[in-house]
Parts: sequence; structure tokens; C-alpha cells
Amino acid sequence: MNVSNLLRIAFRALQHNMMRAFLTMLGIIIGVGAVIAMVAIGEGSKASIQAQISAMGSNMVTVRPNSNVAGGVRLDATSVQSLSLDDVQALLKQGQYMSAVSPGVSSKGQVINGSLNWSTTLQGVSPAFLDIRDWPLKSGVVFTDKDVSSAAKVCLIGQTVVDNIFINGEDPVGQVIRFSHIPFKIIGVLGKKGENAFGQDQDDVIIAPYTTVMKRIMATVYLQNIYASARNETVTDSASGEISTILRASHRLKPTDADDFTVRTQAELINTFSSTSKLLTILLTAIAAISLVVGGIGIMNIMYVSVTERTKEIGLRMALGARGIDILYQFLIEAILISITGGVIGVILGVAASSLIRIFLSWPTLVSQSSVVLSFMVCALTGVFFGYYPALKASRLDPIDALRYE
Repeated sequence: MNVSNLLRIAFRALQHNMMRAFLTMLGIIIGVGAVIAMVAIGEGSKASIQAQISAMGSNMVTVRPNSNVAGGVRLDATSVQSLSLDDVQALLKQGQYMSAVSPGVSSKGQVINGSLNWSTTLQGVSPAFLDIRDWPLKSGVVFTDKDVSSAAKVCLIGQTVVDNIFINGEDPVGQVIRFSHIPFKIIGVLGKKGENAFGQDQDDVIIAPYTTVMKRIMATVYLQNIYASARNETVTDSASGEISTILRASHRLKPTDADDFTVRTQAELINTFSSTSKLLTILLTAIAAISLVVGGIGIMNIMYVSVTERTKEIGLRMALGARGIDILYQFLIEAILISITGGVIGVILGVAASSLIRIFLSWPTLVSQSSVVLSFMVCALTGVFFGYYPALKASRLDPIDALRYE
């Protein structure tokens, strides 16, 4: 008996019991749909995190002081005084894998414009910081090295600050605002960045020359951060190692001494978040895959019922010359058809669910081709695995006993 005849017989058998076949498919449909939706959520989250971190500057390397313990109390990293402007100069002079370096200090406080005020962060950096962060201006100009050397009271402001202290839509450029009673002239407005991977609003910031912040606001000579940019993504690890070597020499650390600073790259952040996202995706997918097992058991159960109901038919086919292998293929094809049809509906359901999640819950989702292909493969294997034993039982029936079956 050829394959086309077997397919025709299988289709006819399923049509006679459409409702039963659909209920049998339900486990497969729910399982495949759930797996595709869960994988889409995981892949979408991973892609969103990578995009957000890359938006912070894909080649950026950040150096922070190491937190340490003093008098039994662990100090915050920003309060540790181990980074200085001498370190920045050493990196600028000796660095071969870095295209830009910027000091970094920051202070929280109220920014005031007339009767309006807003709590924000004032960040002190060099002009190179905007290149490191890949942060364009919406309007105005960037402060210069001359502004840095003279500790000029000029600044750039983020869009969130603009929205809260310039509520009438006036142009902020050229206006004077106050931060900690110090007047700052706005010379530029930063382009919108949105939230970062940690959920922080990157646009809620004021950027000024680091010398201005260090002298006029914080009265300190130590840095809280050093920002650097690798020449390209391929040498980011080399730049990170180079920074560690230069800073250890600058701090006169012995080979046995631990680093009093921490170097972090964007790639490390992406790997950390991606690992967490991947683990969560695997967990959710494993839970959803249980439905596939349940669906497979349903297929096996219904095929046993089908074999019992059609025992006389099997005996008649064998009496007319059908071989055991033909009967085996007949019932195996039915099981695979149920499984694959359920898989097709499940894929459609999973893609639709992913779209609805993205639209109504605003969660990032990404349906990958690999998850769809894998779902079809799993469905086919499920049909073969759970349909084989009932089909084998049908193929081994004795035709005489089958014809006598009531």
C-alpha cells in the first residue's frame, strides 16, 4: 500500500471523529503555543537588554573604586578615594586600545529654574564622555576643553530635566538654572536615551565639566568613575586588561595586592543579563513543555481507543492482503497527522500570543525561526514516539481473531 493511500485513509479516519481528534490535539496546541510564547519573551528580553546596554556605549569600559571594609563597616564604592586625575592622565598617555577617556563625578540635588525645581543628578565629565556614550545633542553645543580648564559654569541637560523645569515649551539653550545655589548656563540639550537596562532614566541628568563639579559642588580631588572607550568592540577585553595594568602601576600596587578598583565592560553586563534571561527562558520553556508530554500521552490513549474500535477493519484489511507493516504505517501516520496539525495550530497560537503580549503588556518579544522549526520537529517526534506502540499493537493482530472481534 503506497503512502498516498495511507494518507487518504488517515485523513478519512480523522474526519469521522473530528471533535475527538481536536480534543486530542489540544495538549499539543497548548504546549507548542506556550513554548513559542515563552521563547519569544526570553529572546525579546535578551535583545532588548543588549540594545539598551549597547545604547550606553557598546565599547564603553567603566572603572570604579573597589568598596572596602573600614572599622568593620563596608564602605560604598563611591566613597572610596582611589581614583584621581593622575590615573586619567596615565590612561591617556599609555593606553593603546582606548580611543577616549573621561573622568566622572556626580552629585544629586535640586535644579531650579525660577519657581520650578526638580531633583536630579549633576554629572561632571569631560567633552569625550559624549563620544564614549555615543550620546548626540538635540540642540546647542558641547562644552570645550577650555571650559574644563576654567571650571566654567556651563551645562548640558537631559530631556527629563527639560520636561520638568521648562514646562512652557521655551528653548532651554541660553537659560540659566541653579544647582546647589550655583548658577549654570545651559549650552545644549542632550538627545533622548530613555531607560537603561537597570530601569534608570538616562535623560534625568545634567552634564557639566568635571572640574566645575569637583571644585564648586563637591569640593573633592578624587573621582567616582573613569569612563573609557575601546577603539572597537574586538579589542574591548584588551582595553580592559590594559586599564588594569596601567592603574595598578599608577597606584603602586604590589603583585600580591588586590586591585583597589573595578573594571567593567558592556560585554560583561550583556553576558550577565543574557545568562539570567536564558535561565529564565529555559525554566519557562521546560514548564510549558510538560503540556507536550501530556498531549503525547493523549495521542497514545486515543490511538489505543482507535485500534480497539477498528479491530474488525484491521482484520478485514489483513484478509484482503494488507501486511502488518501497512497497518503499522496507517496508524502511525494518523498519530503524526494529529501531532503535526496540533503543532501548526500551536505555532499560530504562539505567534499570536507573542504579538498580543507585545501590544497589550508592552513586553519585548521576538519569535525566532529556530523555535518554530524545533516545535515542528518535536511535534513529529511526539507523534512517532507516542503513536508507535498502539500502531505496533494493531499490526500484530491476528486477522482471524480480529474478524471475530465484537
